[in-house]
Amino acid sequence: MNVEEIIKTQREIPLESRTIIHLILAQNRITEITSNALKPFDVSPEQFNVLRILNGQGDQPANLSTLNERMITKMSNTTRLVDKLLVKGFVSRTICKANRRKVEIRITGKGKEALIKMNEAMKKAESMLLEKFSKDDLVRLNQLLDLF
Repeated sequence: MNVEEIIKTQREIPLESRTIIHLILAQNRITEITSNALKPFDVSPEQFNVLRILNGQGDQPANLSTLNERMITKMSNTTRLVDKLLVKGFVSRTICKANRRKVEIRITGKGKEALIKMNEAMKKAESMLLEKFSKDDLVRLNQLLDLF
């Protein structure tokens, strides 16, 4: 990906600015491809993330605080994400019997089935995004990104 070609400039961009622009362009490409992979399921990347978190909980329920802590993209509208998944039948929400102020959220059987298909679509998206990288490239890239 040539930054100068993409933003259509003839001038040389300082290395620091070029790096930030490169990261933004990469993020945009990742978002576009993952969103397109999830489009057939009518699920956003954030909703997909919620389903994965809930699936990882096993038999244990999660609450909104747990979801917020574990989300890749930190946001304040987790309640709305859960509401949308509830309408689709992918999650259930119940009041905790021991603490009526606590809401317990679980992935449903329908949500688990849909998640299996979504994971397959996301694997294809990941392959498309990373096809030009060797294993060593990915290890090094992760080491560099860990510096953030």
